[in-house]
Amino acid sequence: TALASICECFFCQRAQQSCQPSSASPELSEECPAEMVKMTKSRTFQAYLSNCHRTYSCVHCRAHLANHDELISKSFQGSQGRAYLFNSVVNVGCGPAEERVLLTGLHAVADIYCENCKTTLGWKYEHAFESSQKYKEGKFIIELAHMIKDNGWE
Repeated sequence: TALASICECFFCQRAQQSCQPSSASPELSEECPAEMVKMTKSRTFQAYLSNCHRTYSCVHCRAHLANHDELISKSFQGSQGRAYLFNSVVNVGCGPAEERVLLTGLHAVADIYCENCKTTLGWKYEHAFESSQKYKEGKFIIELAHMIKDNGWE
């Protein structure tokens, strides 16, 4: 079913996430692992990360954004302070890509925003022009000012 393919894409197979939300069948399947996908009226689906893992959520609306296992680096700088680099995120939309000169050189980036409250969270690296920065392509920056730790942090 369409719902099962969303779970395989976002969670089970940890495939590279597209910025465009997928559409899902209007029916929930009991086969969906850990009820990670839940239907809502405001959008086709909203992803919920497993309660047994440490997660990061939007500070403004508490929508899940990323699993701690997807964290690559805590050593990034955003426009409003420190930021984290993630391999994949959920409940995030992308704006159009544009070229920006960042601290590490010229990149093509797209602003990312929370699908629930529409707050700009950071950006996605679409293209790095310098070979030493290619590892960032397809990865996501979320500024600490826009996220909180949820589930299992002590």
